[in-house]
Amino acid sequence: MLTVPHGWGVHPKGEGRKAVPRVYFIDVTNRDGDQTARIGLAKLQKTVINQLLGELGIHQSEFGFPFSFHEIPYLNANLALQERGAIRPLILEGWCRAIVADVKLALEHTRVRHLNLSISTSDQMLQSKFRARYSRAEVLKMMSEAVDAAKQGGALSIGVNAEDASRTDVDYLVEFAGTARAHGADRVRYCDTLGCDDPFSIYDRINRLAKGGGLPVEAHCHNDLGMAVAASIAGALGCLDAGYDAYINTTVNGIGERAGNADLLSCLLTIRHAPSAQSRELLDPRLDLTKAWRLATYTANAFGVPIPLNQVGVGGNAFAHESGIHADGALKDRRNYELYDCDELGRGEPGVVETGREILTGTHGGAAGLAHVLETRLGVQDPPDERVRETLQLVQLASLSTQAPLTVEELRLIWEHPDLVRPLVTLAAP
Repeated sequence: MLTVPHGWGVHPKGEGRKAVPRVYFIDVTNRDGDQTARIGLAKLQKTVINQLLGELGIHQSEFGFPFSFHEIPYLNANLALQERGAIRPLILEGWCRAIVADVKLALEHTRVRHLNLSISTSDQMLQSKFRARYSRAEVLKMMSEAVDAAKQGGALSIGVNAEDASRTDVDYLVEFAGTARAHGADRVRYCDTLGCDDPFSIYDRINRLAKGGGLPVEAHCHNDLGMAVAASIAGALGCLDAGYDAYINTTVNGIGERAGNADLLSCLLTIRHAPSAQSRELLDPRLDLTKAWRLATYTANAFGVPIPLNQVGVGGNAFAHESGIHADGALKDRRNYELYDCDELGRGEPGVVETGREILTGTHGGAAGLAHVLETRLGVQDPPDERVRETLQLVQLASLSTQAPLTVEELRLIWEHPDLVRPLVTLAAP
């Protein structure tokens, strides 16, 4: 019989630890989600997702690859948009291989100053991915040199990622984390790359890693066994019980490699409502879950992947009741059959579907149509002709990049920040 790990819910105190640590979210939709086979995002769509993540109050967005030529204009534009207040405060962080050349390229060509540096750590990966070219000691050396390069280049925060951590010897993981900390890293990412951990194994391993490595731990879980959310929560609690802040890596709607990543909303709701976590006041007070519905629906449409009917919180059946007993109980008191309210997630307002005449704008649109759309959808009255013509070119390019009608969020971004949208939709090589 499985039992809850010893110490669950305990906050030990010690040197370098927090008496009341918290859980923070690092959403990786724009990196791990975007690199998923068969689907992807336009740079404009990634930018809107960063805006919506900021409105939700997420701590950090892993928003791309700062060493990749086609990401550089987008990354710099997003940082500039944040300076203007168009993207609400959240850390915009880039992913790099733990290779000095990648780090230098990222810091030279972008203004990204928060980095996560990744390298494989398991014997399986060392032998079969790296073809035995690197020993454990050489992996530590490569990682350390990459962290040093990031620090010397002006990085403000650094996470080190242990790819395939769930199949890596724990003692070596502790050495990996301790070495990273000695060189100035701020966190270590425990990557359950194959989704093979369960909640009990990951609780124990991350608890040991945090205690032994002396760093906060990120839980990065994939869903190959259907346990990404459960494992992420358990891993975070293991880190908290070691006395350190915990970080959970998520994607919107669980989009990710193979069977996906840990779903952002599922993790948020679990920490807010599940008994093991809800009494601990773990969540960042900036979080505003009323923005969850808008984020989920925008992201689903951007990826072209419909939200499943039974998706947690935002699925079509999440608040639907048909059977007599359930309908009767929900009508008497929604708490009989609902754990949380639909309006808690920004749901409940009826949607509008146009069934009559509709004027759109896009790749083949014209100035008159755009002026009409600006007035009816954004409330822009009598826009200057010259401004409309300038905006029209960006609208055409944006629609070409997204291959879809532009949303209100996208149109507003284009209208209000045309100079910074241009690099998002032109993709000129730097």
